[in-house]
Amino acid sequence: MRLFAPPQLSLRFIPVWQRNYLVWKKLAIPSMLGNLADPMLYMLGLGFGLGSLLPQVAGVPYITFLAAGTVCYSTMNSATFEVLYSGFSRMHVQKTWDAIMNTPLTLDDVMLGELTWAASKSLLSGIAILLIIWVMGLQTAFWLSLWIIPIVILIGYCFAGMGLVMNAVSPSYDFFLYYFTLVITPMVLLCGVFFPVSQLPPLLQHISLFLPLTHAIDLVRPIMLGQIPAQAWLHVLVLVAYGSVGFYIALGLTRKRLLN
Repeated sequence: MRLFAPPQLSLRFIPVWQRNYLVWKKLAIPSMLGNLADPMLYMLGLGFGLGSLLPQVAGVPYITFLAAGTVCYSTMNSATFEVLYSGFSRMHVQKTWDAIMNTPLTLDDVMLGELTWAASKSLLSGIAILLIIWVMGLQTAFWLSLWIIPIVILIGYCFAGMGLVMNAVSPSYDFFLYYFTLVITPMVLLCGVFFPVSQLPPLLQHISLFLPLTHAIDLVRPIMLGQIPAQAWLHVLVLVAYGSVGFYIALGLTRKRLLN
């Protein structure tokens, strides 16, 4: 098999998704709390604590500004943690992927199942933050804010595809620290989660334009404020491209790792 042959996609990924869901369901509550605690504390702690000391940011209270970034941040974290730590466990430690591939399913089916499962799980994290936003009335227009839900799925897809690349090349769990330190954390700081990108030096502003989290926030924040995002098609295209290219590269690298 050519390592970077196009993916052979089919509906056979659904049993893989279902298997992961059934396992997750046994530990759903602690899993959700683990994914939500960090972004929720940041949003409420910084939003009320630091927000009380700040004037309005981008024309809105700081907690409202922060809430949009937190939706994207929480979704990114959930998808990334799932394809890295849980996905690596199933692939390398538990050998679950090997067992599945002894059935008529292929590696392409397994990885598509992992991708869709990570996007599905990240959707729960994004909706949980959205529920807090709705209860607190931080959104400007409720019905318009419902459009954030499909965007959350797209964000999960994007970062799941990217994370699968790191999963394919990692020799151990410790290796994931490089990804978080060199990729995830810089995006959180450069892409407008905690403060407007316009406050950064010009060079960093230009760098942030190429980062997927910037495009995710540029979709979610205007909707939170009751506005239609400018150039929404471009932001969607960037997120789809990052997720799709990431999945394609990850599939080739995983083929090399498991099938050769």
